[in-house]
Amino acid sequence: MSGLPGGFWWLWLSTLVNRTGAFVLTFLSLFLTQELGFSGWYAGLVVALHGLGGIAGSPLGGMLSDRWGRRPTMVTGHLAAAAGAASLAVVTSPWAVAAVVLLMGVAMQSVRPAIGATIADQVPEHDRRRAYALNYWALNLGFAIAATGGGAALFLGYRTLFLIEAVATALCAVIVFVRLPETRPEAPVNADGERSAAPRLTTLDVLRDGPFRTLVLLSLLVCTVFSTPWVGLPLTMTSTGLAPESYGVVIAVNGVVIVVFQLLVNRITEGRSTIGLLVVSALLFALGTGATALADTPLLFAATVVVWTIGEMVYIPVNAAATARLAPVHARGRYQGVMGMAWSVGGFVAPVTAGWVVEGPGPDVLWLGCAAVAVLAAVGYVVLLRRALGGDDAAGGAKAAGASGGTVAAGRSLEGAKAAGASGGTVAAGRSLEGTKAAAGGAGAGAGGGTAAGRGGDGRGESPDGAATAAEGTATAVSAG
Repeated sequence: MSGLPGGFWWLWLSTLVNRTGAFVLTFLSLFLTQELGFSGWYAGLVVALHGLGGIAGSPLGGMLSDRWGRRPTMVTGHLAAAAGAASLAVVTSPWAVAAVVLLMGVAMQSVRPAIGATIADQVPEHDRRRAYALNYWALNLGFAIAATGGGAALFLGYRTLFLIEAVATALCAVIVFVRLPETRPEAPVNADGERSAAPRLTTLDVLRDGPFRTLVLLSLLVCTVFSTPWVGLPLTMTSTGLAPESYGVVIAVNGVVIVVFQLLVNRITEGRSTIGLLVVSALLFALGTGATALADTPLLFAATVVVWTIGEMVYIPVNAAATARLAPVHARGRYQGVMGMAWSVGGFVAPVTAGWVVEGPGPDVLWLGCAAVAVLAAVGYVVLLRRALGGDDAAGGAKAAGASGGTVAAGRSLEGAKAAGASGGTVAAGRSLEGTKAAAGGAGAGAGGGTAAGRGGDGRGESPDGAATAAEGTATAVSAG
């Protein structure tokens, strides 16, 4: 773990502290149905509102991190999220609860672009993949602690857990404010000795970057596949006659595998081809989800989870480092925000689609469809991005003379593009997955009657580990029905 700058480790610590107190999304559906007496349908709607807030929060946070700065964006987002968590401990009106959760989605997801941009600012290109992996590991380690501690602390009541999250999130803001330096790059100095203003980009400008746009679309496919098990799996398992609590044990495998093996996966994948790893991870998603159609026991379902979890461990840091490599200096936050928005959309759409397919055509159609989509993504990486990301992945430094007009030169390295002030590129949202797991954590709690559902939390948020989904309402309905 040596070789990374000190500022990165303060960011890493803030992520760990923040996720260790992630209780709201993990227990939100149970709080709404069991304590406040709302229906499972309403609980699913509220969690979906959190996801919608994330879709808006990602581009907002990206814009603020580029214009205002990384550190103030993170501090403001964390404090707003802390205020939301504290508010949930006192509000009881359905309209008030919905409004608070929506605003929490905006606040929590607005932080993600600033985090991704800060890592790209601080860490040299050849170390970025490892840095993103370590930050994702901290996120999942925090979720594992939160899931375990949350289950043990349920006797304190949901409201107390929400207050604990508020304190942990506020502490995260303090760490960022006191220890993390501002990393937003200074504008270049022109011939007159004055700093030139960076170009102002809109979301449409960002999407005019061809390689970035392709990466976003392929990431949307992968995220949709990845998000599906968090709703489709409990529905599939209960449809085969398995007890609802068995889902909690099965999905807990995801968090355990990541916490135990993420660092090993980092060492194995270090220095290997970006395109090759993206293809392998997509195929692992295809294999894991497709094999779910053949599973009929908790052990076999757990084996499929292991397969797509390995794909997750490979994909998140590689995708983040690849997109950071494409990003120009002046728009890192904006590109991160657009990528995060794509992950949030995938995390929002997948559970709705999964519930409809399972109840209609059936679970087998769902899982075979996921496998087909993941294979399509793998083919897309080879065919569409081999030129843009097929250069020497281990090499840092300037390779390209630059790119303009929103395009990224094929095979260019990060530093060359930055030097030329290119306007195309992106920083990946590894955390926008966070919201998906967040909802899934609650989903598992609803399906399994406990917290063994896994680390699900706003990180997913991580991202997501991004976007909260309707998973919790669906699984709550499974549990209640």
